[in-house]
Amino acid sequence: MEQHAVEQHGKAEPTGLDVVVTTMASDSHTWNLVFLQLLLEELGHRVTNLGACVPDELLVAECRRIEPDLIVLSSVNGHGFNDGLRVIGALRSCPELVRTPTVIGGKLGISGSGTPARQRALLTAGFDGVFEEGGSVMDFQSFVGSLPAGSRTLPSGSVARALPAGSGVLL
Repeated sequence: MEQHAVEQHGKAEPTGLDVVVTTMASDSHTWNLVFLQLLLEELGHRVTNLGACVPDELLVAECRRIEPDLIVLSSVNGHGFNDGLRVIGALRSCPELVRTPTVIGGKLGISGSGTPARQRALLTAGFDGVFEEGGSVMDFQSFVGSLPAGSRTLPSGSVARALPAGSGVLL
């Protein structure tokens, strides 16, 4: 049997981002993570889904190991605001993760969505984007699309943003 060598003309660099999606320690929901994973993969990104009820220490350790271009925290149980403040502090205290773009979304409180004070507090704490339940999936896609692959930091001139509730995505 004759074998033919396949000649490769150049090396294609992988496109897209390395993304970690996860819930926080108190959130046992997974359907939101599956949705996010499928959405991000459809957009050409590589996704590591850490699953539900992820302890802070494990999240930080895995993000240090993976060195993602983006970290996406999702909450469905209404404790995302409090959990998010704790988790972003842990992520930002690691020199390797201090500039990694990190967003939070979903049901962040039990008193409804789109609370400007809550969004400002999360952005001030270190999140680069806040996407509350009811917001547009296109806003999230736009944010993700603005990130350069492989840089592990926000593009220069980027600003943290909170997006108002709108038309039905729950991160």
